[in-house]
Parts: sequence; structure tokens; C-alpha cells
Amino acid sequence: MRWLDHRNPVPESLRGAIIALGNFDGFHRGHQAVAGEAIDWAHAEGRPSIIATFDPHPVRFFRPDTPPFRLTTLEQRQELYIAAGATAMLVFHFDKELASTSAEDFITEILIDRLGAHGVVTGGDFTFGQGAKGNVDLLKSFGGERGLESRVVEPVEDAGLGNGGVISSSRIREALRDGDCATATELLSRPFAIRGVVEHGDKRGREIGYPTANLHIESYLRPRYGIYAVTGRILATGQELTGAANIGIRPQFEPPKELLEPYFFDFSGDLYGQEIEVSFHHFLRPEAKFDSLEALMAQMEKDCERARELLAHKG
Repeated sequence: MRWLDHRNPVPESLRGAIIALGNFDGFHRGHQAVAGEAIDWAHAEGRPSIIATFDPHPVRFFRPDTPPFRLTTLEQRQELYIAAGATAMLVFHFDKELASTSAEDFITEILIDRLGAHGVVTGGDFTFGQGAKGNVDLLKSFGGERGLESRVVEPVEDAGLGNGGVISSSRIREALRDGDCATATELLSRPFAIRGVVEHGDKRGREIGYPTANLHIESYLRPRYGIYAVTGRILATGQELTGAANIGIRPQFEPPKELLEPYFFDFSGDLYGQEIEVSFHHFLRPEAKFDSLEALMAQMEKDCERARELLAHKG
């Protein structure tokens, strides 16, 4: 899949594309509906399809002190967009120049002239341009007068969790902060997953019989701290693993250090320096400090047994 930069003209073969416009961080079911409309439209007319995203997220640009909230990395998004059937991913690099571009110039100079878009698909609440003054009405009127076609996909509602409601990234983030993996998975259409490179740690897990892979959480949203039933994937080989993981500050040990530490069952290989992805399936319990290492080890044995049971029935 091509990885395009909005600051550069697109290759001639990708001009005339249909572009799904949005941030699409989580690429949840609502985002998938917008992308699906763009891909279907492109297929119907024999055109390329492009899914856009913004990096950094505009919120991060305007409020750099905002706590981490990302649901995916660019690399994860690229894989998701490939799986959806898109021809290319377009990254809008959100900087001062883009933030100060008027909505009209965004349409004419970027979408039409630089990217050569034939059409765009957005959600109904999509805004763009300086001061977020651009919206779907401007795309239809101003863009339409200049030959840019546009379509709008209405919000997707979820009916599978009892309370329903519009699917949104904010709902997913709220569910993850509550440790509600079931809701997050339903809205995303897949489990929330953190990807990172395994680093050397202080070997505490190995000393007590539970060697873990240590990952920094970086810019991802912090789900509820605690113990989870997880699956892992080694990116280089595609090998799938199952296990239990702690995410948090490890209150049993000093000094506190925020890490994601998966322990994979029945695995004895060397993961140091490898990139892995850890998917969160079930929240088991909050982090806790035990009276002794023995008590911690006894609880960890129970956690692993419970995780095995739950993961045996996943999917």
C-alpha cells in the first residue's frame, strides 16, 4: 500500500481518487462505514481509493499537554486500511501551516490541485480548515462548484450492547478507561491493541517464574490499570501467542514504572528487540500491592488460569 504525504503531489496513477476524509484513529465501525463508502464508490467507477488520517492528531497540536489518547499508530492504521481494501493511505501532517489553511484553500489547493481528488466521503460531523470553519455543506457547495464530488455517511449506531448509541472514539476511550474490553471490542470490531518493541527490564518477572516482555506505552491511551487476558502477535513472524498482562505502574516494586508487561503462556523464545502487538480481551482485576512475593505469585497463578479459560473461548 502507498503511504502518501499531503504536502506532496500524488503519483499520476492515484490522481482522480475517491478519498475517505477523517482522522480515523481508531478506525472503528463508524470509520469503516465512511471508508467502505469511498472504496465502493471508487470500485464502481474504476478509480483508486484513499483513506486519510491526521498525524499528529489536531487535538495534540492545539493542546500538547493533553494526556495520551491515541487508539492506533500510523503503522496499525495502514494495516487496517489495507485490510479494508484501500489503494493508499494519505497522512495529513497537522502543523502550523495546515492549521492556518482556510477551508476554501484546503478544498482547492490541497484536495483538488495537489491531490487530484475526484470525490471525497466524510462523516456528517467532519470539519476542516482554519478555525474548523469547513464542513460537509461547504464541501458540497464550494467543492461541487469546482468539480469535487462529495458524499456524507451518517453516524453508525450500535445495537449490540444493550444501550445502543452512536459509535465514536470517545465511547471507545471511555470503555477502555473503565476496563470494559467487551464494549471496546464491539465498537472497534477488534480488540484494542498496543504495539511496541520489547525492551530489557529489571527481570523481576523472570525471578518469580513469570518472565514478561516489557513494552513502553508511549502515546497510546491508557486503559484501566490492571491485569488482562491478552493475545500477542510477533510482527516479524506472525506467530500468535496467548497470555496475561499487567499494564500500570507495578505497585509491588519500587520505584513505580509505567509499563505493559505481557507474560505469554507456553513460550520460551527470545523477544528482546522484536516488535509485538498485544491485544486486550478481558479485564481480570485492578493492580494491587500484596503483603509478600509469595502472595503475589499465588494471585498470578490464579490470573493466568483465569486468562487461559477466557481465551480458550475467544472468537
